[in-house]
Amino acid sequence: MLVYKNTEIQIAKMVQDKIIPGVSYAILDHEQVIQHILGSAEVVPKRKKLRAGMQYDVASLTKVVGTEILIAQLAETGLLAYDEPVCTYLPNFFDSRVTVRHLLTHTSGITGYIPHRNELSEEALLQALFTLQIGPDFNKKVVYSDLNYIFLGLIAERFCHQPVQTAITKRVLQPLGLKQTGFHPDPLNCVPTEWSPQTGLIQGVVHDPKGRILGAHCGSAGLFSTLGDLTRFIDWLLAPEKVPGVLSSQSVDRLFKNETSNPKLVRSFGWGLLSQGEDDQKHWVLKHSGFTGTMLVVDRQQKRGLVFLSNRVHPTANNQVYFKYRQQVIDAFLQEG
Repeated sequence: MLVYKNTEIQIAKMVQDKIIPGVSYAILDHEQVIQHILGSAEVVPKRKKLRAGMQYDVASLTKVVGTEILIAQLAETGLLAYDEPVCTYLPNFFDSRVTVRHLLTHTSGITGYIPHRNELSEEALLQALFTLQIGPDFNKKVVYSDLNYIFLGLIAERFCHQPVQTAITKRVLQPLGLKQTGFHPDPLNCVPTEWSPQTGLIQGVVHDPKGRILGAHCGSAGLFSTLGDLTRFIDWLLAPEKVPGVLSSQSVDRLFKNETSNPKLVRSFGWGLLSQGEDDQKHWVLKHSGFTGTMLVVDRQQKRGLVFLSNRVHPTANNQVYFKYRQQVIDAFLQEG
């Protein structure tokens, strides 16, 4: 019988202490799976119970569930190369030093300010992206930025000849059988994000302002998914041969390796890396989170994973204590394996 007592206690505590309204979570260990749903989907303006099968705005998990895999597919077929300069694929890009690898590992150092960014049209924002610059952190620090994956999405569009979100749907989500995952959910089946008297309830609409503006051209956010589908996604990462044709096992293997061009830095393609084990038993564990309160942890060596879906930005994103509690969940999961 699968037992992750402390992990489940830490997750339940987040709901009990009202750090999050509710949570849907799954723990995978080899062929066994624990799945539970706790708490509320909504607390204002009305309290509504969380239901099985509800879709979450997974925010930045879009990067690793969708965009990164799409880029890996293009690399597998030889259409692009990880160490090729971005300007080879996007001629208007502003710095010839930056490669696809830098974007994938958040080591590009992209910086700059776009005035009134959240008020621009799609076309104006796309143009403004190319007025940014590369700062002093280039290849010296891992600085997580949505901009990297917006540019990767634009690169993918050059080869797929369609919006990046359409390409993700056709080339990643559908082949993996993620039938409840997509960019155009039924709002009534969605867990809400923020609420305010001015804007009302955000439900079934992407929470990220850049995602709302760029729509189908956004490779950094916009995806909605369910506990069941993300459990299936992790199961595939643990055993990619179960669904052949999406990515080769070799490409999935690379996700569990440090892929930065600066050996002093640590980041995989898309994913953050957590070191586990002692000495010669050390291995990398994948971790990625989303602003809205979502997270995936994948330990391929020990054949286990964690799906954590909450709406920690409901009713407000001003919820910094959440991160302390989330770390306690991660620590408990890694220790109990």
